[in-house]
Amino acid sequence: MTTSDTDYCAALVRGLDRDRYIADLFAPADKRGALFALHAFNAEVARVREAITNPMAGEVRLQWWSDALIGGARGDVRANPVAGALLEAVETYDLPRETFFSLLDARIFDLYDDPMPSVNDLEGYAGETSSALIRLATIVLTGAADRASAEVAGHAGVAYAITGLLRAFPFHARRGQCYVPLDILAAHGLTREDAVSGQASPALRAALGEMRALARRHYDKAIAALAGTDPANLPAFLPLALVPGDLSRMTRPHDPFTGVPALPPLLRIWALWRGARSLRRAV
Repeated sequence: MTTSDTDYCAALVRGLDRDRYIADLFAPADKRGALFALHAFNAEVARVREAITNPMAGEVRLQWWSDALIGGARGDVRANPVAGALLEAVETYDLPRETFFSLLDARIFDLYDDPMPSVNDLEGYAGETSSALIRLATIVLTGAADRASAEVAGHAGVAYAITGLLRAFPFHARRGQCYVPLDILAAHGLTREDAVSGQASPALRAALGEMRALARRHYDKAIAALAGTDPANLPAFLPLALVPGDLSRMTRPHDPFTGVPALPPLLRIWALWRGARSLRRAV
C-alpha cells in the first residue's frame, strides 16, 4: 500500500465519513492504512447514487468493484488509489471477498426507490453493509473474526446503520427514497408515499420513534455482548458510542422532513473520545 494511496483514502474518509475516520485514529498506526482503505471503499460505494443519472449506471459501477476484487476488471485497477489500497488490505489480512460481494449486492438497493419491505429486510441490509464493515475491521485489528466480536459487530452495525438512516431521513425523503420498513409504516396506517410526502404527521413521528426503538434494542444487545471481546477491536466498535446521543436528540420536537437535531462536529469528536473510555471499561 503506497503512502499516496493511504493518504488519499484517509482524506476521503475524513471528508465523507468523519465518525469512522476519528475511530480509525484510535487503531495502532500500522493498522490504520487498511482501515482507511475499508472505509474509503465504503464511502465510494455508498455515494454511487449521487454520481449517476440512472440506476443501471450505478449497477455498472458496483459491478466494477466486484470485478476488481476478483481480478476481472479491465485496465490497471490499482491505479485507482482506493482499489489499490483495498486490494492490498484484502491480501495482507486475508479478508473474505465474499463479504465484499454481499455488501455490494446490498448497495444495489440504494440505487432505486423501492420500499424496504420489512424490519427483517432492514436488519439484513444493515447487516450486509454496516455490520460487515465492522467485522472486516476486526479481522484487520486482531487477525481473526471470533464469535464474540461477530455478535457485537452484528448488533452494533444494525444500531449504527439505522441511526444513520434516521439522521439522513430528510435527505432520502427529498429524493423519494424511504428506508422505513413497510411493516412499520403499515402498523401506523402509513404508506411509502406518506413517508416521502414532506408532510409530517403524528403517525409518521410514531413510525420514526419505532425505528429509534429498534436501533436502541440493537445498541443494548451490542453493549451487552462487548464483555469478553478482545479490547484490540475497540476502534471497530467505537462509532457505536454515538448512537445513544443521536437517538436522544431525535426525540426533540422537529420537522422530520427539514432536519434532524445534530451534534456539532467538534462535540462528535469529544463524544467519540468519551465513548472510547466507556467502551474500554465494557470489554
